[in-house]
Amino acid sequence: MDRDFLIDLFADFGPVTIRKMFSGYGISADGVNFALALRAGLFFRADEQTIPQFEAEGSKPFQYQTRAKTVTVNSYWELPARLFDDSEALSDWARAALAAAQRAALRKRPKARKAAKAKVAKKVATKAVKKPATKKAISKKKPQPRKRSSS
Repeated sequence: MDRDFLIDLFADFGPVTIRKMFSGYGISADGVNFALALRAGLFFRADEQTIPQFEAEGSKPFQYQTRAKTVTVNSYWELPARLFDDSEALSDWARAALAAAQRAALRKRPKARKAAKAKVAKKVATKAVKKPATKKAISKKKPQPRKRSSS
């Protein structure tokens, strides 16, 4: 699949951003990646709400081979072949995939914020421990012994 084919394919869905990714393209809308176009086919983002649709169509989740095993990525499922000829139905599936991707982004966000807060707290704690000496502390002189008067 080339870039022009993908632009035509998603014309009824609306504007999409297509970026080079792995051995193909990542397809996003509103800043959210919802599809992958790879040598193996076109895969849409899926979740517990949309996976039953893919299963009903006989689709399979995205898989790739490593040297040791086959890895299955359950969050992306192959688009049913019949949708390549039905732009209206493809648009509906693309909207559902975008919604699944947005739900996934919402679920990830709180964890990222907690991690960021923990990182900031750690930085603050580290700075408190390694607080450099102030100018005032450096300029203090040691008290001189008093001179005794002879009387």
